[in-house]
Amino acid sequence: MKTFLKRVGGALVVLAVVLVLNFFLFRIMPGDPLTAIVDPRFSPEAKAALASQWGLDRPMSEQFLVYVREMISFRFGLSMMTGVPVWDELKNRVPNTVALLLPSLVFSTLLGLWLGIKAALRRGSLVERIVLFGGAVSFSFPSFFVQLLLLMCFSYAFPLFPLRGTSSVPPPEGFAAVLDYIWHMALPVFSLTILGFGGFALYIRNMMVKALGEDYVTMARARGLAFRRVVWNHAFRSILPPVLTIVLMSLPGVVSGAVITETVFSMNGVGRFLLEATNSHDYPAASAAFFLLALLTVVCNLIADLCYVIVDPRVRREAAHE
Repeated sequence: MKTFLKRVGGALVVLAVVLVLNFFLFRIMPGDPLTAIVDPRFSPEAKAALASQWGLDRPMSEQFLVYVREMISFRFGLSMMTGVPVWDELKNRVPNTVALLLPSLVFSTLLGLWLGIKAALRRGSLVERIVLFGGAVSFSFPSFFVQLLLLMCFSYAFPLFPLRGTSSVPPPEGFAAVLDYIWHMALPVFSLTILGFGGFALYIRNMMVKALGEDYVTMARARGLAFRRVVWNHAFRSILPPVLTIVLMSLPGVVSGAVITETVFSMNGVGRFLLEATNSHDYPAASAAFFLLALLTVVCNLIADLCYVIVDPRVRREAAHE
């Protein structure tokens, strides 16, 4: 318990550092938010009024206090691009981002898990060579290149999927709208799945090869236990804690990767909103998006620590003795 409380304290320190860096880094970037939202023909008085509306004419210390209050309370203020509360902007885009990232993470994890175990069980075979090659290729190619190639092949040359967006124009109604939404999300989800499974497959294959060579696995097989039981109850169970950690810690990376995917496929999601906010010097929106990403990273780290305690008896015993 004491160790976990120390980790929570460390997580709070990390969030505090992120808050400070978020505030100052966006303000030392080249450019001015007013130039992105103000018409050049505006009078100096109109520009001054807008600066006052957004609080940009206040002292930096006062701006920082207002910023911290907005972040901690999860209000985030108003977006400079749209004039709409940032929380409402994010809330409208979160469903599309979740529909993109959650299936992609599940499919890539399951595919990488299955292929990695298959490769470990068939050392030296053609299956292992195919998995190693496919995993290396999947892990190496830039995401935007693969996604643009998929768009060119399956949306332009062979128009099996739509080129952009999350719904047709005009949008259908009823159950047809659900099918249309799935049709629009299929290619982006497929692209993230094939880009993400390689790292899982290679990592799990290496861990399973090591686990299958351990003495406790050899002893289990010498006792006459079924091979399937040895693989899943002994070898796989021993690598489960690091597998859970890798899956949980990959979630923030997948979320940040949504910036590229949502931009390529012209999706109305959080990732694309983050890119537009950063390019437009929209301080409230960009700060909110980066803060939530940092919060997600910290929470996933803490959940990974809890999962270690649950699935690893050794860690559980150490925690009980604290």
